[in-house]
Amino acid sequence: MQPEHLFAIGVLLAWLAGMRVYLTVFGLGLAGFFGWLQLPEAMQAAQSPWVLGVSGTLAVAEFFADKIPGVDSVWDLLHTLLRVPAGAFLAAAAMSPDGHLGAGMLATGAGVALTSHLLKSGSRALLNTSPEPISNWTASVTEDVAVIGGLALAFSHPWLALVSVVGISLLFAASVWWLWRKLFRRTSRVQPG
Repeated sequence: MQPEHLFAIGVLLAWLAGMRVYLTVFGLGLAGFFGWLQLPEAMQAAQSPWVLGVSGTLAVAEFFADKIPGVDSVWDLLHTLLRVPAGAFLAAAAMSPDGHLGAGMLATGAGVALTSHLLKSGSRALLNTSPEPISNWTASVTEDVAVIGGLALAFSHPWLALVSVVGISLLFAASVWWLWRKLFRRTSRVQPG
């Protein structure tokens, strides 16, 4: 694969890790294990049966934890410390032909993973203010589908996937900003003053 394709894949993996780190690692490892994808040397540990088992189990746990309002926000808070370094590693590993990780791609991956993680956790915190669970479940299932679809698209059409991710992220960020403004405007009108 050409370096620009590997760059796009690395950025996409970091973004997906910021949303669902275990599902991203599991999907990547599964693709390598079954030979659907030749993983770079630095990523080959993901196809180990142990890594597949642990990441698959944790992906299932995250699937259920993410459907419960309040629990999802605590889960996101705890995983801030994991998603960002995992995204940094995945981005750098995608660009590493010999297993050595570059500082530039580590920083890029960390920034991308942090951005997607903040968008996810910020929107979920906002959705948790809603009294009904349907919006939370819908958001969670949408994230699951986006990660699975993003992984599939990342390896077949990395540039299309990258453009889609950037567009969706910008739209998502604008929506979260608009909702926060609306919520705070309503709160300021209600408070006596």
